Amino acid sequence: MVRLSKIYTKFGDAGSTMLGDGSTVLKSCPRVDAYGEVDEANATLGLAIVAMENADGGAAAGGIVKELRSIQNDLFDVGADLCVPVDEKSEKEKPKLRITGEHVAHLERLIDEHNADLQALDSFVLPGGSSASAHLHLARTVVRRSERRVVTLIEREPKKVNPQALIYLNRLSDLLFVLARVMNRSEHGGSGDVKWVPGAGRDGGSSGGG
Repeated sequence: MVRLSKIYTKFGDAGSTMLGDGSTVLKSCPRVDAYGEVDEANATLGLAIVAMENADGGAAAGGIVKELRSIQNDLFDVGADLCVPVDEKSEKEKPKLRITGEHVAHLERLIDEHNADLQALDSFVLPGGSSASAHLHLARTVVRRSERRVVTLIEREPKKVNPQALIYLNRLSDLLFVLARVMNRSEHGGSGDVKWVPGAGRDGGSSGGG
């Protein structure tokens, strides 16, 4: 159990931090960057949850809010996973907190469930519509960024990163895209997807070339 009695330690004042295995690295290292991005993704999910709770369709979105709160907890687990470099030898003696295939499978089940009632897309969609949908799109893009940072980390330390953490982030961005569409449905106070019109901003709104 974590117990925080003092918020500042001054340990990082010189630009270094301690990983979960006790080793010290610079805050600019790819591993710190990766789990820092996951932390930001978690914060944007918090904003999305607040937006959903304040939306006209807040009551109908209650089940989705509950799912997202659970995912926030999982994202903390992702950060804890990334904070501790994989060491197969030591983990045989003392297993670490790791993201598993079951975490990924859970997201896939949610994607299939929520996508089942959505119309097939005939265009890409723009972030927007309802406030809740826009916040979910923002969370999606931050999750995508965290995914890219984990890829960078894997390139640097291929045997010291749990691949399921990367897969989890990949699936989560897909789920957030689906949920953003769900929150634009009328029962959640939305008015439908905002569709991309290629070239709509050129030639006074014409999509023709010039």
